[in-house]
Amino acid sequence: MTKTKRGPELPEEMIIRNIILVRNERVILDVHLAAMYGVETRVLKQAVRCNIERFPADFMFELTDKEMAMVIVADDPGVRKKLGGARSFAFTEVGVAMLSSVLNSDAAIKMNISIMRTFIKLRRLATNYDELLKALQQMKLEYDGRFEEIFDALDVLIGIPASVRQPIGFKKG
Repeated sequence: MTKTKRGPELPEEMIIRNIILVRNERVILDVHLAAMYGVETRVLKQAVRCNIERFPADFMFELTDKEMAMVIVADDPGVRKKLGGARSFAFTEVGVAMLSSVLNSDAAIKMNISIMRTFIKLRRLATNYDELLKALQQMKLEYDGRFEEIFDALDVLIGIPASVRQPIGFKKG
């Protein structure tokens, strides 16, 4: 962690590590957000419950028992202790942004900015990857298999960069 005038700042990698895939949404769990903001999980949840009208289902949802089991196994068994047996809230990108209106400390605002920038970088990375993949597929069609070996090698090389970890969490199929 690096320190700034306003307090500790989490590196981008730590934020990315806490973004998981649940219900086909990139989310961050309340327990991880609370740690990033430097508050107890119960304080974060209480602030959300007092302002629940700000958090519709596409901003935040409560994990089911099955999802909790998947997250605890895949993420960190210590999460169970931190939650005290309670179900976790999962916040989408816009839900994290809405938290800035509920948790109004300087540290929370600064952390929200860092988290939002990380979400934006991940979205750009995914867009660039999709565009490159489409261009390669178009070239395969255009050159009618004449360069199949080259395209096979490129497919291997275009794999998701090692610096971006596969999101964990509940996945369909």
